[in-house]
Formats: sequence, C-alpha cells, structure tokens
Amino acid sequence: MLEHFNSLSKFVLIVEYDGRHYFGFQWQSGQPTIQEKLEEAINHATGETRRVLAASRTDAGVHARYQVVSFRSGSRLSPQILIKALNFYLPHDIAVKNAGIVENDFDVRSDAISREYEYRILNDLTRSPLLNDYAYHVPWKLDLDAMNEASKFLAGEHDFTSFSASSCRTRSNIRNVFAAEFKRNGSIICFYIKANSFLTHQVRNTVGFMINLGSGRSSIDELKRILEEKKRGLGGPAVPAHGLYLTRVNYPRHLELKYENLFN
Repeated sequence: MLEHFNSLSKFVLIVEYDGRHYFGFQWQSGQPTIQEKLEEAINHATGETRRVLAASRTDAGVHARYQVVSFRSGSRLSPQILIKALNFYLPHDIAVKNAGIVENDFDVRSDAISREYEYRILNDLTRSPLLNDYAYHVPWKLDLDAMNEASKFLAGEHDFTSFSASSCRTRSNIRNVFAAEFKRNGSIICFYIKANSFLTHQVRNTVGFMINLGSGRSSIDELKRILEEKKRGLGGPAVPAHGLYLTRVNYPRHLELKYENLFN
C-alpha cells in the first residue's frame, strides 16, 4: 500500500451487494443501480462528485460477493474510515467490505486476469421461501454427471457468440474459460465458472442450456453444434438473474501481493 496520499488518490473498494432491487451495476437514467448508490455515498462521505469504475458490469438482478470498484478522490480519509463512512450512507443491500489506495496506473478492469461467477439452482420438489430470491428453482431431477461432462467442452478459448444476448455488442466474442463445473450440496446445485471475461448473459444462457441437457432435452452434440454456429441467442434459454453471483475478480500475482491487504 502507498504510505502517503497523492493530491488525488485512487481508491479501490471490494463491494458486496444484493442485486434484486437494482437495474445492474452500471448507471441508467431513471433507474436504481449499484453505481448510482456508490457514487451518492462517496459524495456524502467526501463531499466530492466522483465516477466509479467496476471490474465487472453485473446485469439487472445479479448479486455480487466480490465486486472491485475504483474512484479518484482528494479525500484524506483513511481506507478504514472510508469503509465506515460509505457503509453509513449506503442502503442495507450494498456494503463495502474492504478498501485501499493503489498506484494511479492500476486499472480494476483492464488489469483483471479473470472473473468468477456462481449460479445457484434449488433442485428440490418444493420451493424454498428463504431461497426464492437467491436460487433458481428446478423441481425435477437433473443428471449432474451429464452436465459436468458437457461443461468440459466449455473449457479453453472459444467463440461464445451463441451464448451471448442478442443485445451484446463487443469487438470480439472469443473468451477463455479456465474452469466450469457443477457441484451439489444437498438440494443446492452450484455452477462455478471462471474466465478472462464474459459476454452479456453468457453464464445465464449456459446454465439454461445445461439444465436442458441435465433434463435429457439436449445433448453434448447439440452443445458442439450451437458453439460452432456462432449465432447470438442460439444457446440458452437464459435462466433468471437472481441465481447469479459475481464471486471473485482476480489480478496478476504481483499485484495481489503488492496490495495484499486489499485482495485478501
């Protein structure tokens, strides 16, 4: 960590939030967003109007256990005091879990080498009032072995156009998936996926397809065909946003060691 404040320091926040009542992270006119609430809290805490940048732009309704956000500030508040001040002004469903000061050339988005997401499925005959807003209910049996066998074909560098939303606009649809796996813990099935970055709705479309496959309505051959066709919206259907969580953003080892008090 830096020992002294510059005239304009770069702060990095680790943020957790319940996305149910927000239209995603990124600011939208007339709609509540995570970015809007963070910027309002920064204004109250520092007296400054600052724009925040996030490592991953989560969609409407998506949750985060580990979102990384940065902003520049002339504030002389220490990171620990800043955490307390921001959490005082933030709504109950958004919290700053950690904060630190980084070098000005650190970029929370472009310096990130991977993002990790988790999708939670309640695989039980009956719904759960306690999980209605945090896991997608699938009341029939799913073949987890078949789903994991198919997930192996997601690993590596592929063109994932077919698993992106029709609204997705990117220069490249090629993404590198480092890991993809389903795990069961009682009635909860979690899909874990780690990639350099993701296309719009890529994870939700992927889980929707895998549920169909685990239900016997699709196959690995169909997965291969869909990937090869490279047609937006072909994969899916997209599962609801409320089961999706951003769980980690990873940076090169030397940066995580440099800012070890932040990325713990």
